[in-house]
Amino acid sequence: MARRYFGTDGVRGIVGKELTEELVERLGRAAALWSRGGRVFVGRDTRGSGPVLETAFAEGVASAGGNAVLGGVLPTPAVALLALDLGAVISASHNPPEYNGVKFFDRDGQKLTDASEEELEALLDEPPKVDRGIVDQVGISADSYMEHIVDRFGSDLSGLRIVVDCANGAMSEIAPGAFRRLGADVIAVADEPDGSNINVGCGATDLSLLSRVVKEQPVDLGVAFDGDGDRLLAVDAEGNSVDGDQILAVLALHLQVDVVVVTSMTNLGFHHLMSDHGIRVVTTDVGDRYVLEALRREGAILGGEQSGHIICLDGHVTGDGLAAALLLCRALEGQALSEAVRIMPRFAQVLENIAVPKRDLSAGLRREIDRMNAELDGTARVLVRPSGTEPLIRVLAEAQSEAEAARLCCKIGALVRRELG
Repeated sequence: MARRYFGTDGVRGIVGKELTEELVERLGRAAALWSRGGRVFVGRDTRGSGPVLETAFAEGVASAGGNAVLGGVLPTPAVALLALDLGAVISASHNPPEYNGVKFFDRDGQKLTDASEEELEALLDEPPKVDRGIVDQVGISADSYMEHIVDRFGSDLSGLRIVVDCANGAMSEIAPGAFRRLGADVIAVADEPDGSNINVGCGATDLSLLSRVVKEQPVDLGVAFDGDGDRLLAVDAEGNSVDGDQILAVLALHLQVDVVVVTSMTNLGFHHLMSDHGIRVVTTDVGDRYVLEALRREGAILGGEQSGHIICLDGHVTGDGLAAALLLCRALEGQALSEAVRIMPRFAQVLENIAVPKRDLSAGLRREIDRMNAELDGTARVLVRPSGTEPLIRVLAEAQSEAEAARLCCKIGALVRRELG
């Protein structure tokens, strides 16, 4: 059965349009039924719509006889670590403030599989039960989460001067506090959430603020999280951006792993570097939950996405921006970030997002993409995929030169518009 509501990472949409209180309440009820009336630990990010949707979700859980345990504002990875019979996060992650969503973790802190999401969707129309459950406002402190991350992934950061961009999201207090606890000199920015400024001109989706502050200050590097704290990107001391592929490359060599899991968006230069060091690369569809599934299947510990989802399962259960930031600082071992990332050659990538009325790729379009990639024979490539969270087709072209990547992107983009526009 095809999933109607779930995308790449949970159920997501503009509040009041695709995502309504009624739908969120139904999701809460279905979640409680799916977990057999158990305890559902709930966290949320800093969006203004969060409290109302949290209430609706909790009402749904209680209406199915379950127990909703509300933890308040917490990063997504904290909810994964604290999940009871189920964990749920009211968040739209990196999306703008008008969006919100719900994503789930099972009792082991793992994101639900496609099959589990289909089972949950099948319960969306179930009526409330006569015997209600309860809602507990526990307001769990984030201290236990911070302590775990600092203890497991931290190192002595004395002498390090760092800018921390919190995206006005769930990491606004936790991340600067963690770096300071480890001895770093911290300049915190975008750390004053007001419900409407999450991910706005800041964070991992927009490095302009972080880059500007780094250029104005004598610092070693800057790190940026997204609104719910499960992504990390960085800039070097000159304000140059460092993406998830580069961060993953540094960590793979530092941790001396044998296997690393990435997605189809990962730069060809990363594959070349891993091949040079005898590290096997497993490639999945886009989405950190597919990376997680492959990591567990392979018995590996390290994986991630170019967008900044970095997953280290040695002491964690899911991707975590703060854990990744601390690991990156440890891996530098006094080296400048710009020097550390120079190990990875980068192919030029040109990405275009095309708004379309439908996101299904036709058979003819798929054949043409396959034909082009066969002709390119690994010297370059094109990738076309539907967005899992927005009504877009994402077109990526990759080549050794910017001009060639732009030419390929323009060519395949025109084909997408003709076929799907």
